[in-house]
Amino acid sequence: MIKIVRTGASDAAFKNLVSILDADLAVRDGDEHAFYDQYNKLDSIKYALVAYKNDQPIACGAIKEFDHSTMEVKRMFTAPECRGEGIAVQILSELEKWAAELSYKKCVLETGVRQPEAIRLYEKCGYSPIPNYGQYIGVDNSRCFEKKL
Repeated sequence: MIKIVRTGASDAAFKNLVSILDADLAVRDGDEHAFYDQYNKLDSIKYALVAYKNDQPIACGAIKEFDHSTMEVKRMFTAPECRGEGIAVQILSELEKWAAELSYKKCVLETGVRQPEAIRLYEKCGYSPIPNYGQYIGVDNSRCFEKKL
């Protein structure tokens, strides 16, 4: 049984999962990691989720305000040993629900071409490709998506 808990960026389990995510991204992104890392700080995140399985934190995700009607999905991660169980779909669905409860109309996100499993997840969950936004404009490794809520 998976239990998903709404929390914030200061949550210890969330921060621990994000540190594992960052270590994975540092390997995947190589020399480009510092560029992406600067946009993934936790200080601007108010809304975070942690998924627990057998009382162990195994997955996380977060949203932060992008503009007055849009939330940006951030810090999506599932422990490798729990992948393929649909947990990321549950996290993403709960983030979308939370954004809608807060009166946001859509979610946007950025992921990298070196994270093909993330791209598949977002497409499976109804996200559509959009032109790269903000700091990701002109970044070949980045892929941006949106979903209306």
